[in-house]
Amino acid sequence: MKHMKPMEIMDQIASMFPDAKCELNHANVYEMAIAVILSAQTTDASVNRVTPALFAKYPDIESLSEAELSDIEQLIASLGLYRNKARSIRNFAKAVVENYNGEIPQSMEDLTSLPGVGRKCANVIQGECFNIPSLAVDTHVSRVSRRLGLAYSKDDVDTIERKLKRKIPADRWIRSHHQMIFFGRYLCHSRNPECCRCPFTEICHEKNKNFKEKAA
Repeated sequence: MKHMKPMEIMDQIASMFPDAKCELNHANVYEMAIAVILSAQTTDASVNRVTPALFAKYPDIESLSEAELSDIEQLIASLGLYRNKARSIRNFAKAVVENYNGEIPQSMEDLTSLPGVGRKCANVIQGECFNIPSLAVDTHVSRVSRRLGLAYSKDDVDTIERKLKRKIPADRWIRSHHQMIFFGRYLCHSRNPECCRCPFTEICHEKNKNFKEKAA
């Protein structure tokens, strides 16, 4: 199997998706944090369909913290796990209001102490809202990392995050996160990856490669 250095891989992905960015619509830190929590196990597009009405009714963290759970559920009912997510975002808002005077904190420790926020969410909030070097590992990043040999197939997301941060310079963590997501979302799909368009087929660990051209 051909070998490529990690930064050769990342440079190639960067050249393919130079304009990759967060696709969750948001206008401020509050909206970003809520959108990230809602995005668990669902697509950004699905989240973007429900957040306009949600933020119109609850324009700030104080109003969301005082919302009726049933009202939140109604607004996000098209999302998977919407009841759990409604509870998570209201409890998140309550905790920020009660523990941080309504200001969403910046540190990993403080963010992950909040309801609904794990390392992935915290990394996204840090990078997107505060420009703190961070590298969130979602399903796309973990799949691409395993397929391209940047991590082992048995590695969990925390291990993948540590490995990527060792292999990629800190000033590229945020960009690399978005570029790997775009590569996974728009080419290296979980099922039926578009291997006919991929420059990494010789190093890829995916057993079920797909070289069929998509119909026009």
